[in-house]
Amino acid sequence: QVQLVESGGGLVQPGGSLRLSCAASGRIFSIYAMGWYRQAPGKQRELVAASSRGGITNYADSVKGRFTISRDNAKNTVYLQMNSLKPEDTAVYYCNVWPPSEDFWGQGTQVTVSS
Repeated sequence: QVQLVESGGGLVQPGGSLRLSCAASGRIFSIYAMGWYRQAPGKQRELVAASSRGGITNYADSVKGRFTISRDNAKNTVYLQMNSLKPEDTAVYYCNVWPPSEDFWGQGTQVTVSS
C-alpha cells in the first residue's frame, strides 16, 4: 500500500523559508509525476508545484520564483523548498501524485506564515 508522509511544516515569519519533505512507500516515484498541493482555510485544495519523473516542473503563478520542487528517486522523497514566504502561503500542504489520486492523500503538514 502506498503511503505518503509529509513533514517539515511549522510557523515562520513573513520572508522566511521552510523545506517540506514527502516520503513515500513503495515505488511510486519511479512511476508517477509528483505534486505538492495546499489547502487554506475556506478554500479549495490547489496545486502548488509538480515534477515529472524526468524533472520537468510546473508551478502555480502565486509561487513562481519563490518555491522549488525537487525529487530524489533513490530516496523515494519529494521536497518543496519555500522561500520568501507570505502570510497567504498559510495552509496545510500535501503531496500526492500528479494528477492527484484520492487514494494517496495523507495528513499533510501545516505551514503558518505570521509575524
